[in-house]
Amino acid sequence: MFEKILIANRGEIALRVQRACRELGIKTVAVHSEADRDAKYVKLADESVCIGPAPSAKSYLNIPAVISAAEVTDAQAIHPGYGFLSENADFAERVEQSGFVFIGPRAETIRLMGDKVSAKDAMKKAGVPCVPGSDGALNDDPAEIMKTAKRIGYPVIIKAAGGGGGRGMRVVHTEAALLNAVNMTKAEAQTAFGNPMVYMEKFL
Repeated sequence: MFEKILIANRGEIALRVQRACRELGIKTVAVHSEADRDAKYVKLADESVCIGPAPSAKSYLNIPAVISAAEVTDAQAIHPGYGFLSENADFAERVEQSGFVFIGPRAETIRLMGDKVSAKDAMKKAGVPCVPGSDGALNDDPAEIMKTAKRIGYPVIIKAAGGGGGRGMRVVHTEAALLNAVNMTKAEAQTAFGNPMVYMEKFL
C-alpha cells in the first residue's frame, strides 16, 4: 500500500481519485496549472504543486514537471486518471524509470492498445470477435480502398489508428464520398495525433 500518491490530472477526475485515496488512508498530491490554483481538487489535496501556466501542453501534459512534482513531494506513485497523459506510453515508462509506480497499464500494453490497428490485430490473434474491417491500415491505392469498402459493405467508418476522444473518425455512406473521407481523416489524424494512419470498419 502507498502512503502518498500524486494525481496527474485535474477537476472531477482528480476528485474521484482523491476520494478513493482518502478511503484507503493514502495522502494525495494535486498538480495544477496557474489557472487552477484555487480549484476544489487542489484545496482538498494534502499537498499541491503548480506545474505550469494555463495551457495544458505547458502543465498537465508536461512530463518533466509532473515527475518533478512527485520528486519534491516524496510521492511513491503517480495516478494519471484518464485523458491527458493516461494513455501516453512514454509517460508510463518515464514514471517507472524515475523510481515511481505508475498506477495503470504497463508502457508496452499502452503502446499496443494505443494504436487501434495493432490492438485489433492482437484481438484477432487472441480469438476475440471483431467488427469486420480492413486488414490493417489503409494504403494509398484508391482502387484497393474502394475494394475494401465494397467487401465490408456500406456504411463504413474511417478511423485514425492513433485516434481517441471521438476525433479522427468519419462515417461514409457511399462510394462517391469514400476517398475524400479517407483523405480528410488522414489529414486530421496527422494534425491531431501525429500519425496519418487510418483503417476502415463496418459502421454499425
